[in-house]
Amino acid sequence: MPIKVTCSCGATAMVKDEYAGRTGECRTCKAPIVVGQSPVLDAVTIPAAPTLDFTQPTVERMAPEPPRVKPSSPASDPTFSRDIFLLRQKHLAINEKYAVWDENGSDLLFIERPAHLLRNLLALFGGLTAGGAMFVLLGFTFQSMPQAVQVGYLLFGSLIAVIVIIAVYVRLEQKRHVEFYRDESRSTKVLRVIQDKKFEIITATFTVTDAAGKAVGTFRKNYLYDLLRKKWECRDLHGNLLFIAREDSIIKSLLRRLLGPLFGLLRVNFIFCEPVNGEVVGMFNRSFTILDRYVLDMTQDNGQRIDRRLALAMGVLLDTGERR
Repeated sequence: MPIKVTCSCGATAMVKDEYAGRTGECRTCKAPIVVGQSPVLDAVTIPAAPTLDFTQPTVERMAPEPPRVKPSSPASDPTFSRDIFLLRQKHLAINEKYAVWDENGSDLLFIERPAHLLRNLLALFGGLTAGGAMFVLLGFTFQSMPQAVQVGYLLFGSLIAVIVIIAVYVRLEQKRHVEFYRDESRSTKVLRVIQDKKFEIITATFTVTDAAGKAVGTFRKNYLYDLLRKKWECRDLHGNLLFIAREDSIIKSLLRRLLGPLFGLLRVNFIFCEPVNGEVVGMFNRSFTILDRYVLDMTQDNGQRIDRRLALAMGVLLDTGERR
């Protein structure tokens, strides 16, 4: 009866029972294998035999088990396997553009957040036109209203016109997604930050996707927190909080609200913190220069617990989203 031989590497083979007790060599990993005894030969003593070469035709090999495919990791892209990213915003451009390079000055990425200026201006014009038409329509009936309710009717009509303006503008405007490219040619996209909602009153949410369109994580901002200290949250696909990005100092944030940026002396910098213990794992700082330059420093995140794709995307949003 043939004997099945299994190596520690996962490869298997069917061997004739006459080779029971002998030692052979695995064809895949070259490790020595001892052929087990078949049920018929359990009671028979097999004398020592010379080493059997499993590569000979006497052994019928089976195909080895396919290797397990490891999930994709940001470390597979060397661009995101580092801890420090240097960014420079390009001025005198309608769209918000950033160049990203490493500490040695080598170009890494090109980032753009289109303004869609013409499309959004047309959306605003459409909203104003629709609101104006609504206000004129209500004005035709204004004179027919009793004098006692004319003021209230005018206020009501103005409110309706404003609602129409906002509704039409939001419907026609285009979202401003953030696109990450391999270089300025825009031929290869590596990352994208999607603006989830057009109209943001209290909260703003964004979804980060990779080059294949697969979600990597999400960002969330509550504008009510801005009264004291700006704050963003980063979560994974299961809703677990990964890190919090907030202004570097509560005292500085309060001074900024009272005195403003003070010619750049109170410029806004952010720190990335662990959600549980508040440990600082990264920083996104703006340099005091004529041109906007930024440094994303994640060296305090030992072991790269935070996906660098999320960290870099967060840094860009902290600039373009906060209009620094």
